[in-house]
Amino acid sequence: MRFGVSVAYWPWFTYDEQVALARTADELGFDSVWVAEGYGQEAVALLGALSAVTEQIRLGTGILQIPARQPAAAATAAATLDRISGGRALLGLGLSGPQVSEGWYGVPFTAPLRRTREYVEIIRLACSGERLSYQGREWTIPTPDGLGLGKELRMLGGGPVQDRIPIYLGVSGPRTVAQCGEIADGWLPFLFSPDHADMLTEPLLRGLARAGRDRSEMTIAPTVPAALHRDPDVARDLVRPMIAFYLGGMGAKDKNFYTELAVRYGHAASALACQERFLAGDRTGAEAALTTELIDLVSLAATPATLEKKLDAYETAGVDTMIVTPFGDRTALLEALAGTR
Repeated sequence: MRFGVSVAYWPWFTYDEQVALARTADELGFDSVWVAEGYGQEAVALLGALSAVTEQIRLGTGILQIPARQPAAAATAAATLDRISGGRALLGLGLSGPQVSEGWYGVPFTAPLRRTREYVEIIRLACSGERLSYQGREWTIPTPDGLGLGKELRMLGGGPVQDRIPIYLGVSGPRTVAQCGEIADGWLPFLFSPDHADMLTEPLLRGLARAGRDRSEMTIAPTVPAALHRDPDVARDLVRPMIAFYLGGMGAKDKNFYTELAVRYGHAASALACQERFLAGDRTGAEAALTTELIDLVSLAATPATLEKKLDAYETAGVDTMIVTPFGDRTALLEALAGTR
C-alpha cells in the first residue's frame, strides 16, 4: 500500500503548511500529494506552486470540481500541470454537491452520471492531441449556438507529458461508484470504512467487470483524516472537526452524501445528531456527538502501538493508496507512515 498526503484546502491548512507538507512527503518518498478545491481555494494554481518545490511526488487534484469549469478547460489545466511538473499530474474529478454546484457555481446539480461520463470523455479526447469534436447531451463541441464560427481545435503546445493522465473520481453512491469502475483509473472515496469494504467496493468491481476491465486497472485511494498520538482519545479529538464538518455542513439536511454513508454504516444516531447540532450553529456539540466507534470507523486515529494494525486493515480492505489528511504533529505522522512500508 502506497501513501499520499492531502493538503486539503484553506482554512484547514495555511499555504505555508501546504508547501511544507508537500516537501516533507516528497522527501519521505510518498506517492502523491493531493489538493482539494472549495469555494475559496483553486486546486490547479496551488499544485502549480507545489510542482516548483517538489521533485518526485505525483500531484493530484482531489478533487477538481466539474461544475467549476468547462471540460476543455479542465483538460488544458491538467495538461499544463503535467507539462510543468515533468509528467506528475493526477486528475481527480467530482461533481461536489447541490449546495456548492448550484449555490457557488450556479450550475444545476442534474444528470450526475451523464455529466461525469461526458466530462471524462471530453478531457481524454482533448488531451489525446486529436481535434476536439464531441456530440453529447450535456456538451456539444464545437457548439452549434452563437455565431456558428466554432472550429474543431487541437490542443496547442504538445499536450501533456504522459500518454494518458490518470483520472480519478471522487464519488460515493452505488451507481456513481459503478460508473467509476467503468470509466476511471482511480477512485477517491471519503469516510471509507475498512470494516465495510465489501459493501463499498462491490459496485466498483461490478463496474469493472461490466467494462471488461481487470482490478489491476483501478487504484482505490481513499482520503482519510489521520492523527497519531500516544493517547488514542487525543488522536480522535484531532480528527473530530473535519469529520463533523463533512457530516454536518457538507450538504443540506436531507441531502448530505456523507451523513447518508454513516447511516449505511449503522451509525445513524451519531451522524444525525452531529448534523443537527452543526446546522444549528453548535460546532462543538456536533463534534461531541461523534462516537468513538464512528471516528475509529472512518479515520486513522492511532497511537504508535496501534498504527500498523490500523494500516493493515486498510490494506486488507483493498486500498492501493492511502491518502492521509494529517492533523496534530503532521511531520511525525508522515515520518511514522513512511517507516511502516
